[in-house]
Amino acid sequence: MKKFFILFLLFTNTVFSQEEKLDSFFAAQKDFSGVVLIAENGKSIYNEAFGYREFENQIPLQASDIFELASVSKQFTAMIIMMLKEKGLLNYDDSVSKYLQIPYKGITIRNLLTHTSGLPDYQDIMDKYWDKSKVAGNADCIEYLNKYAPPKHFEPGEKYEYSNTGYMLLASIAEKASGKDFIELCRKWIFQKLKMKSTDIRTLEEKKATKNFAIGHMYVEERNKYVRADSFPSSNYTIWLGNRKGPGRISSTVDDLLKWDKALYTEKLIRQSTLQDAFIPMKLNDGIISNYGFGWELRNDPSFGKIVQHNGDNPGYKTQIIRYIDKRKTIILLNNNATKDFALILKQLEEIIK
Repeated sequence: MKKFFILFLLFTNTVFSQEEKLDSFFAAQKDFSGVVLIAENGKSIYNEAFGYREFENQIPLQASDIFELASVSKQFTAMIIMMLKEKGLLNYDDSVSKYLQIPYKGITIRNLLTHTSGLPDYQDIMDKYWDKSKVAGNADCIEYLNKYAPPKHFEPGEKYEYSNTGYMLLASIAEKASGKDFIELCRKWIFQKLKMKSTDIRTLEEKKATKNFAIGHMYVEERNKYVRADSFPSSNYTIWLGNRKGPGRISSTVDDLLKWDKALYTEKLIRQSTLQDAFIPMKLNDGIISNYGFGWELRNDPSFGKIVQHNGDNPGYKTQIIRYIDKRKTIILLNNNATKDFALILKQLEEIIK
């Protein structure tokens, strides 16, 4: 009852400042562990940490802690592809077969970017056939796609279906087109250029050696406590697929993600005319519009106007960046205890910042 009373006050009492509303709101989120940053016009107006970096020893989270981004990483993969396009090293409508040998024809780079390829899930294939005492990378995943070749889910462009396989292939295409390692491309072309000093594609060993790495946790009802997600079998794929590139694996902080957000309003990385391609919905073969661009989910809101966003979900983590482009506002939410209320928290945050 107390929680609902606080929320009632937040949305009805105009005497409260926005910061006070946010403080009261998060004070009511007893099960949330993470960091939130809210920005207006490129400046942070709220940046707070709640909960624990590590639950067992109750080490408090800091706002500067590093989180696994999971699929929020896809926007960086898409950026690398756009940078290569701007350099004349590839085109969006190039066939994937121009760069990689795969057993599926008629798929373009644009299909991969917009999740309209129809490709099967590489993780399912690797889960069935890969020797999990070894650590797989992109070359292994592509080899197994060719070796076992499960059928496409649909013909390219027929519909939208979220595809980690597509973004794994995009990283490999970037390597083929540039002649450089994908991780080095991300470091030199994005992270270093934007001075994102806490952002990287880290190995498991590098994550363990990073003292301010927020550990993902999952709640165990039988034990009435949060337990490290890496102690669960469900997270094992992050180990035996630990060298994959493209669909995930970037880790970062809210401050670094704000640098990224600000750069997207400039031409530090690519021209604005090139960037706008990322924010255009995909038209399917039958003319229906799919509201996913290049690494971004797209929507319009009566109050906020144009919005581009993306979520991430790894064992123990939930992440989100929402960019309200017309209003120049941003929400960055990084969570390390996989709270079931994550979507509701985001919805209520949006109400507060209107």
